[in-house]
Amino acid sequence: MAATVRDMLYIYSNARVAYERFIEIGSKPELARNAVALLLWLDQGRHHVMRHLPGLTKDAVGHLAHEANAVLDGLHQDSLLLPPTPLISALCQDGGGIDPGSFAFNQDLIVRGVAEILDGVGTLIFDDRLYRLYRRHQTGLLGRHPELEEPYVSLPVTVPEDCRSMFITFSRGQSVERDEIFDYFRHKWGDCIVRVLLEKTTGGTAPMYGRIIFKSEAFVSLVLNGEDRAAIFIRDREIWLRKYIPRPHNG
Repeated sequence: MAATVRDMLYIYSNARVAYERFIEIGSKPELARNAVALLLWLDQGRHHVMRHLPGLTKDAVGHLAHEANAVLDGLHQDSLLLPPTPLISALCQDGGGIDPGSFAFNQDLIVRGVAEILDGVGTLIFDDRLYRLYRRHQTGLLGRHPELEEPYVSLPVTVPEDCRSMFITFSRGQSVERDEIFDYFRHKWGDCIVRVLLEKTTGGTAPMYGRIIFKSEAFVSLVLNGEDRAAIFIRDREIWLRKYIPRPHNG
C-alpha cells in the first residue's frame, strides 16, 4: 500500500520540528531548509541525528544551525578545510561518529543527496500550509482531509529554467570560459548543470556576465544558502552568483 501525504508528514515530523526550531532562533527559511536537509541526509546512513532535535536546548539548536550552515557554505568553496562540527559529531555517536573531514571529501555525494531531499520530501516538510492542515486533522476529530490522504509521489516536479538559474558576473578582464564553469561544478557537485550562457560580445571583448542553468532549483539554494549572492573562484578569478531574475516582458 502506497504511503500517503499524511504518512510522510508523520514520518518526518521531527524534521519539521527541527525546521521550526531553526526559524525560532532567527534562521532564514532557505538556510533552515538547507540545514534540515543536511541533517536528514546524515540520518539516511547509520546516524540518527534528527531524533535528538526535539530535546535540544535553544543554545544547542543555535550551535547546530551554525555548524550545519558552515558545512553548507563550504560545499561550493575550494578549501578542503571546513570548520569543526563538534555538536554534529556528538549527535552522530549513535552511528559510530562522523569524521568532519568527510564533509569536504564527499561534497558531490552530500550536495546531490541534500538536493534530492529538498526536491523530494522537502516539498512536504517545509510546506507551512500543509503542516497546519496536518495538525488540525491529527486527532481525527475533524475527519480525514482528502489532500492528506492522497498517495505521496516522490518524483521531483520540474520547475521552469528561470527558477533554477543563476546570474553570474565577472570583473572587467577577469572572465572565464564556459567550460571552466562547467568543470568547476562538475568536479565539486557532479552532473548538476544543464548549460552555461555567456554574454555575446564583439571584437574580442571579454564577457562581463552570464547565466548558469542548473538541473534543479535546489542547487541554486545550496549555492546561496540564505544569502543574496555568493562568490566562487576559478583560476583565482572571482565570480559572483545570484538568483536569476528575468526581465519583465513589455506589452
